[in-house]
Amino acid sequence: MIVIAAAIIGAISGGTIAARRKGNKADIAQYAFVYALAFGLAGLILTIIIEKAIT
Repeated sequence: MIVIAAAIIGAISGGTIAARRKGNKADIAQYAFVYALAFGLAGLILTIIIEKAIT
């Protein structure tokens, strides 16, 4: 769940950053994808750390 939430938050934040910088639709899509990928990876690492700490 953390990974999905982080990916969605990343996509939204990446899209808004590109839109704020006056990017076209391709720029917005690229930023959204890259931020979703980065935030999803961070969420995955966070999930692994939490699982290791609990068990």
